[in-house]
Amino acid sequence: MLDKFRIGHESDKTNKTGVTVIIANGGAVAGVSVRGSSPATRETDLLKSEKMLKKIDAVVLSGGSAFGLESCAGVMDYLFEQGTGYNAGAYKVPIVSGACLYDLEYGRFAYPDKSMGYLAAQNAKSENFENGQIGAGTGATVGKILGMKNCQAGGLGVAVATSGKVEVAVIIAVNPLGDVVNNGEIIAGATLGEDFLNTTQYLINQCKVEINPQNTMIGCVLTNAILSKGEANQLADIAHDGIAKTIEPSHTLYDGDAIFAMASCDQKVDFIKMCALVPMLTKKAILSVFDKKEDTK
Repeated sequence: MLDKFRIGHESDKTNKTGVTVIIANGGAVAGVSVRGSSPATRETDLLKSEKMLKKIDAVVLSGGSAFGLESCAGVMDYLFEQGTGYNAGAYKVPIVSGACLYDLEYGRFAYPDKSMGYLAAQNAKSENFENGQIGAGTGATVGKILGMKNCQAGGLGVAVATSGKVEVAVIIAVNPLGDVVNNGEIIAGATLGEDFLNTTQYLINQCKVEINPQNTMIGCVLTNAILSKGEANQLADIAHDGIAKTIEPSHTLYDGDAIFAMASCDQKVDFIKMCALVPMLTKKAILSVFDKKEDTK
């Protein structure tokens, strides 16, 4: 399953932060969609359809807010040692894109540094579809409208699917301001006593709300389908529909939501099928964190 990709994690359980690395053997055509208004990202401009570069070598999903971008340098070091990267002449330059979520206040102040990124890359292996409070999801939380004391643990969600010979996976770190909703029912989010607060209604009803930027959903769509760079960007964009189906409210001013897409380009696909599958799979990946029966309709 998706054997051109290797996934690795490094988790700091003590300080509640971590990093997830996705390495594309031979490179991958890639795109990105950043819908949140408070992103912490790296090497996203080069993924625009009009830019020259055709493939990237890895995507890094990290905790630590903007501090966590340091972990990407460790992944670059690892790939450079392996002789992987864009042939720039005398040297090969690994192309590593990344995004971070805010988890600095869930545990003690810490963030994935260069050494953690390197270790996560070393740990990368094929078919590593583990989910839960690992990697980038180690310090993830949901429902932070009333602050960290009233939120719940999030995590790293994963879902995989096949359509004929085409294989797809979504990996997403669930760390939103809003609540996680399934079939109209809040299954994780901000609490008030023993009940869920309902973040959307709270925002509508309050005259003034003070919010801290402690959030962000980051993830990656992986596929063996043959995609153009433009289609990879479209796929990343439409994956956000799965967030909108599951997180209420989603894509707020205080979320830095960013989704990547990586395609190893081995199997032909009817692209409209991908556009139908990926939002459903994104929803399923988010729900997988909370051990509830997923509704993929």
